[in-house]
Amino acid sequence: MRINWSFIKMGVLLLVVMGLYAFSNARNSNKKVENLQIKFEGDQNLYMTHETVNKLLIHNYGDLTNLTKEHIALNNIEKAIEANEMVKKAQVFLTVNGDLVAKVTQRKPIARVEGNKKYYLDEDGKSMPFSRHHSARVPLITGEINENSLGDVYKILKYSETDEFLTKNIIGIHITGERKYLLKFRMEDFVVDLGNVEGLDKKFSNFRAFYVKAYKDKSLEDYHTVSLAFNNQVVCTKN
Repeated sequence: MRINWSFIKMGVLLLVVMGLYAFSNARNSNKKVENLQIKFEGDQNLYMTHETVNKLLIHNYGDLTNLTKEHIALNNIEKAIEANEMVKKAQVFLTVNGDLVAKVTQRKPIARVEGNKKYYLDEDGKSMPFSRHHSARVPLITGEINENSLGDVYKILKYSETDEFLTKNIIGIHITGERKYLLKFRMEDFVVDLGNVEGLDKKFSNFRAFYVKAYKDKSLEDYHTVSLAFNNQVVCTKN
């Protein structure tokens, strides 16, 4: 019987490779975290700081640099960071150099609600608490505030994001009892009576046409109210 030395050599080589891999893996798992990096995405660290995240992790896990890699539960750390009311999303991973990196995406407010309770409305239409680190310059929401009217306000604000002029100039939305909406603009004294949220595209198209003409005629300051509540027309009330 002939011995197939090629198969034997391949088997021995495979065992050696598996052994080295197991040894390397065990050694890597027992290696401690070298450094903790906290990185903010998007608007940087406006509403919470590196120190806030670091304290949160210490409160939940102690000093992470004293833990070995095998004792690091990345999913649990992500959930701990995301439990903070200022955080939209967190991604935590280990680098080949032994650093633990936490990438944090903060929530983004798009309006400030001034009702019985005061809070932000965020980009997903959810309530967001104020931050002691930063105050956002966003439109002020007043009036008859409830779940339904805030849903309408969210539609108005999301529509305004598609138009640079509206984004720059709408500084307030007042909600009336009939779920009608009055818009306050930054540079003008008049109020825009939007009516309800039906047909926003047509209403704002009509408003832009009116604004361009009135600006050209230098007559914007003559008006007290500009109503878009009626179908396919702009109705103005003079001072």
